[in-house]
Amino acid sequence: MQQEHYSLADRLVLQLDQALHTLVPGSSHADRASPASSVDDGDLTETERALAAGLMRINHTGEVCAQALYQGQALTARLPQVRESMNHAAQEEIDHLAWCEDRLKELDSRPSVFNPAFYALSFGLGASAGLIGDRWSLGFVGETERQVCEHLGEHLDQLPANDNRSRAVVQQMMTDEQKHGEAAMAAGGAELPLPVRTGMKLMAGVMKTLTRRL
Repeated sequence: MQQEHYSLADRLVLQLDQALHTLVPGSSHADRASPASSVDDGDLTETERALAAGLMRINHTGEVCAQALYQGQALTARLPQVRESMNHAAQEEIDHLAWCEDRLKELDSRPSVFNPAFYALSFGLGASAGLIGDRWSLGFVGETERQVCEHLGEHLDQLPANDNRSRAVVQQMMTDEQKHGEAAMAAGGAELPLPVRTGMKLMAGVMKTLTRRL
């Protein structure tokens, strides 16, 4: 969507529409088929299903945060090409959001009740990064995706060995997130200072703790 010709008010309306699509269950639709669609699942015990659901709930909330970050950055980005890059990445992240939601349904679970709060917080962070400057905004994307890949790798280690469907989703998400991070840095992203990177990691830890069960 070409938004450089829209007014700020127009873009705010679009952001509200995107927020509703992100937060209302069943509103996000993937352009790509889920990686789990062609994978047979193994038998999971109730304990294993609960473990997998908790991890996929965290991943779903992570995608809610990613949507908000990209939308906030797109709203305040100075250069049209950076804005379009953010919008393109957000579109690909919608696939992840839908895949995680579908897997949660299969596991007889649901998204986190904290998603609206994390969306609002992440949107504010993204908009602030965009206001500081496009180089820092792109650097924020690069660091975010690097940390996301780290925790997705941890989830691959923690998922039940026979949870083939969740594992297929997480592996494809890792591939995509790495691509987004590398693209942001190649586009001129600046390396973030250590205190900022540490703060991001601490915030992610809070999110994971709160959303694993709720």
